[in-house]
Amino acid sequence: MNNQQGQRGITLIEACVTLAVVTTVAASAAPGMRSLIAARRLDGTASQLGRDLQFARGTAIARNQRVRFSLHGTPDGSCYVVHTGGADECECGRGDGPAVCHGDARELRTVRLSGTDRVAMHSNVASILFDPLHGTSTPTGTLRLVGADGREVRQIVNVMGRVRACSPQGSVPGYRAC
Repeated sequence: MNNQQGQRGITLIEACVTLAVVTTVAASAAPGMRSLIAARRLDGTASQLGRDLQFARGTAIARNQRVRFSLHGTPDGSCYVVHTGGADECECGRGDGPAVCHGDARELRTVRLSGTDRVAMHSNVASILFDPLHGTSTPTGTLRLVGADGREVRQIVNVMGRVRACSPQGSVPGYRAC
């Protein structure tokens, strides 16, 4: 009598073929994932910047007090501070701590963009002042956020203090073309 038992498990050849297929699929998906992560990082930073600009304007109106949105370069990236007082009265400070303000100026919010965020911020103004009476801004400004892949989102503040977001040539999904 022939008493053979059924095969249990997989053979070495089957394991190698499965591993080769999984490796090929993962390698082809990796660049797409990197691009997706970069796009999400840029979109998240742009959304936060837009909310903080609106926060500065709304706070000026609610408190009936002039509020500034000031941008600063740091050794490892950039930073912005929403604060009261003069343009040069608040700085980002060191590390992850709060901004350092002088005189009667008060920090309301500080956000840092480090090099590890892989999003760079550029602006044509160093500070924007929001007036409490009408919510207007002086001067107008364009804040550019550039991702590691070169795609860009712009937050544009007009003289009425309104903020709009756009992307040059519509390169970032979800944003109008500039």
